[in-house]
Formats: sequence, C-alpha cells, structure tokens
Amino acid sequence: MTAPAEQGGRLAGPLSTSVGNLCHRLQSQVSARTAAGFAEVMRRLGAPLQVAVAGRIKSGKSTLVNALIGRRVAPTDVGECTRLVTRFQYGTVDRVEVVFTDGRKQVLPFAPDGSIPAELGVNIDEVSHLEAYLTNAVLQGMTVIDTPGLGSLDAASVSRTEELLGAAKHRKDGDEETGSDELDDTSRNAVAGAEAVLYVVTQGVRADDQQALAAFTAATASREAGPVNAIAVLNKADTIAPESVDGAGDDVWKAATMLAEKQAATLKPRVADVLPVIGLLAESAESGAFTSADADALRQLSEVDDASLETMLISADIFTTWECDVPSGIRLRLLEKLDLYGIRCAIDAIRAEPELTAGALRRKLLDASGLAAVRARLAMVFAARADGIKAAAALASVTALAHASGDPAERQRVHDAIEVLLAKPEAHQLRLLEALTLVASGAVDMPEDLSEEVLRVGSNADIGAQLGMPGRPRPELAAYALERAGWWRSFASFGATPAQSRVAHVVHRAYFLIWQQIRTDNPAG
Repeated sequence: MTAPAEQGGRLAGPLSTSVGNLCHRLQSQVSARTAAGFAEVMRRLGAPLQVAVAGRIKSGKSTLVNALIGRRVAPTDVGECTRLVTRFQYGTVDRVEVVFTDGRKQVLPFAPDGSIPAELGVNIDEVSHLEAYLTNAVLQGMTVIDTPGLGSLDAASVSRTEELLGAAKHRKDGDEETGSDELDDTSRNAVAGAEAVLYVVTQGVRADDQQALAAFTAATASREAGPVNAIAVLNKADTIAPESVDGAGDDVWKAATMLAEKQAATLKPRVADVLPVIGLLAESAESGAFTSADADALRQLSEVDDASLETMLISADIFTTWECDVPSGIRLRLLEKLDLYGIRCAIDAIRAEPELTAGALRRKLLDASGLAAVRARLAMVFAARADGIKAAAALASVTALAHASGDPAERQRVHDAIEVLLAKPEAHQLRLLEALTLVASGAVDMPEDLSEEVLRVGSNADIGAQLGMPGRPRPELAAYALERAGWWRSFASFGATPAQSRVAHVVHRAYFLIWQQIRTDNPAG
C-alpha cells in the first residue's frame, strides 16, 4: 500500500504527517470505499492549502484573486466563467482544464490577453468546474478557489459551488449503495472543499453574510468558517465616503479602516479579521496592467492646475469629458485601471516627487491598495498555521468518511485511532483548534471575556498576539502566560461546566506550552 508521502506532495508539517500515517494504517482495516476516501485525504494533505475566495456578486472577488496571484487571469466581467468555480493552482505548463460533471476533461488555451476565455465553447450546464494551472510561485504554497458571487446566482451555479466546496453533505434520495471502491457523493463531499476562506465584503455587511460564511464550509466535512481559517476583506475601500464614518474626518483610508473594524465585530467570530483593500488598484499594480505609458499620462495630468484637477476628480464623467491635453480615451483607460482614488494618489505622489519613475509609482499605488496587509494576514492566519488547518480538516474528513460507511465497528475503530493521535503532546494544536471551533460556533457557551480569550489564543500564530500583549518584553510575556495557565487550570476544576472544563484544560495547556516556548527561546529569561 502506498505510503502517505507518496500519495501527494510535501506535507505541511508534523501534524499533517501524523494524520497521513493514521490514514495509511487504517486503510487495511476499513471498507474499500472508506479506504479510497482515506487515499484522497492523504493526497489532499500533500497538496497546498486551498483557500476559497467567497462573497457577494459584484464584490470584486475575481479582481482580488488576480491581485493575489499577480496576474489578470480570472475574468471580472459577467460571463460564463463567472458562474463557475475556478481552482487556480501551480502547474509546470499554463493551461485551463474544463472538468465536466461526468468526469471528462477538456484542455483550453488561455485567451490572448492571458485570462481564462470568456466563452468556453461547451455546454456550461455539463461543466463541474474549471482547473487553471499557472507557473506562478504564489500558487506553490496556496491553491486559490474563485467562487461565483452570492446573491443572484442561478440554481446550477449554487449546486456546482456546493458540490466542489463540500456544502452538500448528504446522499440524494434514491442513491443505492454499491460495493465499488469509487467514492460515493457523501464520501466525495466529505473530503472536498476548501480548507480556508477569504470572504469579500463591501460597504454594507448584510444580515445573511453570517449565513453565507457558514455555507462556504472553510474546512472539509462541514467544519464551518471560524477565526482559525477565515479572514474577510473590505473591498472597494476607496468608494467609502469619509463623512459617512464618524471620526474619519476627510480621510478615505481612515474611514475604511474604521468601517472594517465595525464589520469585524459584526462577522465575529466567523472571521479572524476584516482588512480594507482596494482590489482594482492592487490588481493593476501587481498584474502588470499599469504601464509606463500610464505613468506618463499621470505625469501630464499632474501639471493640470489645481482648480481644474479638483473638478475633474469629482466624478468619472467629468474626468473623462473635461477639456484637457490628455486624450479622453487615455483618461478612460486610467479610470478603468485605477479609478478616481488611485488617480489622485498617483498625481499626489508625482507632485511630491517629480522624478518618480514608473516602477516606483507602481509600488506606491500597490502600497496604497492595502494588499500588503492582506497578504501578511493571509501568511499569519493561513500559511503559518497550514499544518494545523490541514490536519484538522483531514481529521474531520476521516471522521465523516467513517460515519458515512454505516458500519458501527468501522466507525469505532476510526474514532479510537483518532483519540490515540490526539492524546499525543504534539497534537495539542489540534485540540486547541477543536476548542476554538466549539467556542466560536457557540457549541460550548462561555462568558464573553473568556470566549474572547479563547479566540485570541487560538486564532493567532504570534505569541504576543496570542497573549494580547504585542511588543512586550519576553520575560513579561512568560510571566503572564504562566499566570493565565494557572488561572485556567483552576477554572477547569472549580466553577466550570463539564463542557467548559474540557475547553479550559486545553487553554491551560496552550498557555503552559507558550510559557515553555518563551523559556526555551530565552533560557536566560
């Protein structure tokens, strides 16, 4: 039988390796169908972390996908492709594969502009999803899944999205059990789906955004989005009117930051954070769409007198129709790439540094987009915790596969093996993720201040952030971690309900391990 390391690529870390070994050992002890499911789990463990980009229609999801990848490859205009789930992953040859519902695949070239063709030339009702392979370094560590926008989808698009992301969990009525080792719908959905979610919102977080986040199962086997594996971005931050946010003054970015903080409170605890971003600006600056010709046009615009320029920047219509030496068509092109906010940022930068090169101007526009903060948060929440996220998702898949088998003995055998794994000291991170999920979902009711603490400890990779004391001296962090470890141990023994006590023991050990890590890193402290 194939060993875990041979089932896929490089595993994310020791936890993923342990879960892979568990699957490998159990394959000979379960039914052929469950064993096939375990093989798929092992393959997924060796694949890059899968991040679904979800959100409402017109929220700018595909634009943000392009910015993250660094190439304008996802179609942003409404068309056939925007109704399909598209997986962007690393490949040695750039190509698009149309995957049909019956398993057939058809290879297509990219369009001349480098994007996925707007029209596929096939019956879209027969298409499951698209697989886009790109020779892109970003995708070596993360597969990005672009999903159809919520809000005005046809039923077929919803169904395709649910099937690929694992939201459809139950066998259809009338399906018959067979002895085949092929995965049935339930088993396939148990191991399908993204392991993390980047949720895109715009100015207004609607009441059902919470439900939408829950629908996009962030991990396999119905593990819902939570602060461990989900962050949100407030896209189109440049469209926020500063006067609509108290305390923002006339600062657009400050208004966006303040609004993002409010939205974080609304979406809590589904997401770890909400960060403002200007997807269009990020896409243009990062994908090569911004050219030296654009920089020259902006330099020419910077020479327009202040009064005229302020009038031009009032609206898109005025900007493109105002009498000016820069041709209207060129101004329209700038508007499509940067919008009015980006144009203003560029002109301000040129006026401040007249000798600014086109490359330096592009970097300033990228800085103004907020993409760097989003990437840093992705790295902290997703990349740094990929081992734990993938291992937790895989264990959930293993549990779902055993449950779907319908064999009580098989289910118990898998359950016992998982308990043995979780009892090992190195598996504590999985216990912490489990405790965090229980608290975040409301399955274990905790006082608000303690819930906040559990979420903070479990949602951050940085020790200072875990302790709520960023930037403080290491000895101070060590003392606080030891103090909280003692408090949670006492709470677990006195005053906690049985469910709270189980969570408290996990948090106690988390603090103790943090204390040990600080002491190990700084023996003299």
